[in-house]
Amino acid sequence: MDSFTSFFDAQSSSRNRWSYDSLKNFRQISPVVQTHLKQVYLSLCCALVASAVGAYLHILWNIGGFLTTLGCMGSIIWLLSTPPYQEQKRVSLLMAAALFEGASIGPLIELAIDFDSSILVSAFVGCAVAFGCFSAAAMIARRREYLYLGALLSSGLSILFWLHFASSIFGGSMALFKFELYFGLLVFVGYIVVDTQDIIEKAHFGDLDYVKHALTLFTDFVAVFVRILIIMLKNASEKEEKKKKRRN
Repeated sequence: MDSFTSFFDAQSSSRNRWSYDSLKNFRQISPVVQTHLKQVYLSLCCALVASAVGAYLHILWNIGGFLTTLGCMGSIIWLLSTPPYQEQKRVSLLMAAALFEGASIGPLIELAIDFDSSILVSAFVGCAVAFGCFSAAAMIARRREYLYLGALLSSGLSILFWLHFASSIFGGSMALFKFELYFGLLVFVGYIVVDTQDIIEKAHFGDLDYVKHALTLFTDFVAVFVRILIIMLKNASEKEEKKKKRRN
C-alpha cells in the first residue's frame, strides 16, 4: 500500500513541477543536437513529399503493389548498409524508399479519394498534429524518461506480428481486425515518443546520422497515418451503410 501511495505522490509532484517555463526549457538539448534535429525533421518533410509523389504516381499509372514494397525494403536495406560519409547517396536512397512507400500505400489513398477526399486530408492533418505533439512531448521531457517504454513497445509489436500471422493462416474476425488496428495505432504512437528521445540521446553521444534518424521517424509517421486513415474510412463507410438502411 505504501508503494502505491509513494507512486501517486511522485506522479502528483512531477505534475506540479510542470509549468509554462518548463515548456520553454530546451536547455537539456545542446545547440549541436538542436541543429541535428533540424536536419532530421527537414529530411523527414522531404521524405513525406517524396511519398506524396509516389502516391500520385500510383494514381496516374497504378504502379503501387508488391514490387514497390520490395523496392522500398531494398532501398532501406541499401541505405542502412551505405557508409555515413556517402551522404548524398544515402539521402537519395531515403527519398527513393519514401517514394516507393508512397506508391505502396497508393491504393489505400486512392480509395480514400474516391470515397471522400476530405477523409484523406483529415487523416493527414490528424497524424501530423499527433506526431508533432508527441515529438514535442519527448523533447520537453527529461532525458531518457520514456526510453524504458522501448521494450514494452517491442513486445506490443511482436504481439501484432503474431496476431497478423495467425489471422492470415487461420482467418480473422472483425473484432480481431479492430484490435490490431487500434492496438497498432497505440504502439506506433508510443514509438514516436521513444524514437524521438532515442534520437536525441544518440545525438548527445555523437551519433549524428540524420538520414537514418529521419528514416526511423518516417516509418513511424507512415504507420500512424495508415492506421488513422483506415479507421476514418471504416467509420465513414459504417455511417453510409446506416444511412442507406434508414432510407430503405
